[in-house]
Amino acid sequence: MHPIERLRYVARASGADQSALVRETAGSLGAFADDPAGLVMACRRMLARHLTSGPLWWLTSRACTSVDAHREAWAAADEFDADATARLLAYALPDDATVLVLGWPEVIGEALPARGDLDVLVVDTLGESAGLVRRLRRAAMEVADVPQAGLGAAAAAADLVLLEASVVGPDAFVAVSGSRAAAAVARHAGKPVWLVAGVGRLVPRRLWDVIDARLDAGDEPWDAEEEVVPLDLVTDVAGPVGMETPSVALKRVDTPIAPELLKEGVL
Repeated sequence: MHPIERLRYVARASGADQSALVRETAGSLGAFADDPAGLVMACRRMLARHLTSGPLWWLTSRACTSVDAHREAWAAADEFDADATARLLAYALPDDATVLVLGWPEVIGEALPARGDLDVLVVDTLGESAGLVRRLRRAAMEVADVPQAGLGAAAAAADLVLLEASVVGPDAFVAVSGSRAAAAVARHAGKPVWLVAGVGRLVPRRLWDVIDARLDAGDEPWDAEEEVVPLDLVTDVAGPVGMETPSVALKRVDTPIAPELLKEGVL
């Protein structure tokens, strides 16, 4: 496939996990090694299609602010693949706990099978949790497939709520729809809420404001597959260096600001 067609295919893909999105984008951007203007436009188009992908903002921003975009994109992809968040999260989870998750989170879904002592409540928010339920049961874990109507009850009953962010700003994050309700119920019940934010998820204020504004201009919030959740509902953040408080985790922001990416592009 021609690199331009490959990029267009990746941009239009929906439901792709972050790892595949980062790796495919890094490979496609090599076609623009000698075309800075084309690189910027290609990155804008990717971001227009995947607005809430923190890793994609991180990757494209690094590429656009580097003197060697191709090499930087692949370096970022390698760093993303080496993310230790899932391994460290599996180690940090409390013994014999009942854990609530929503949908089929990528990093959480990798961490949980390593902990056979956990009971997992999986809330089917977007009709995609069946795959995670099957995976966990194959790992001999105790799993309950919770309908969306049972979200509040499950959040109150769980020992711990695990939420996975696609992107994290200075005071809020984006996660699958239902995350805000789960976090609010858990905090009201005095239960901890852990936010899983792996490599590339944290963005600075200027980028967050762009993402948040574009989300506000989209569909009605109750129809969206993702939602903005206040960071003050989170007790701890699980990331590539282990468990941290939200205030400490925010100091890890390493996504550079590429002003040329803040204009919208359409593919």
